[in-house]
Amino acid sequence: MKIAIYPGSFDPITYGHLDIIERSARFFDNLIVAVLSNPQKQPLFTAEERMIMIKESVKHISNVEVESFQGLLVDFARIKKARIIIKGLRAVSDFEYEFQMALMNKKLDDCVETFFMMTSAKYSYLSSSVVKEVARFGGCIRDLVPTVVETQLKKKFFSK
Repeated sequence: MKIAIYPGSFDPITYGHLDIIERSARFFDNLIVAVLSNPQKQPLFTAEERMIMIKESVKHISNVEVESFQGLLVDFARIKKARIIIKGLRAVSDFEYEFQMALMNKKLDDCVETFFMMTSAKYSYLSSSVVKEVARFGGCIRDLVPTVVETQLKKKFFSK
């Protein structure tokens, strides 16, 4: 069974992330979307909130599951018996950091390989940070994120 992990903070998930998930899911028996829970960062959404939004967004893909993890990605991969890490790239600027991480993961566990996927061109400008910034100021994010995310962002920024 070919198991892959697509890790990230997904704060929040965007259509760019979903593009990578949908395309990756075609090549593996099981794709685990792994939500990083980093106690040193201050995300807008809790890990549980992010997982709920992702689960709603991927419910149409039967071989995708959503989990959260802390610590080293290679340790999580080992537990899940996954040997492949999927990393989405929007631009060349993403590659340098992701390449360094791939080499470190390979050093930590020689059985793990990293597959890089380019995001579709229509999402190459899209990031969670940009979405949050636009949403914070009341801009339209309808074509950037699933409806569940749009709703949750409006709640975070305008329901006080």
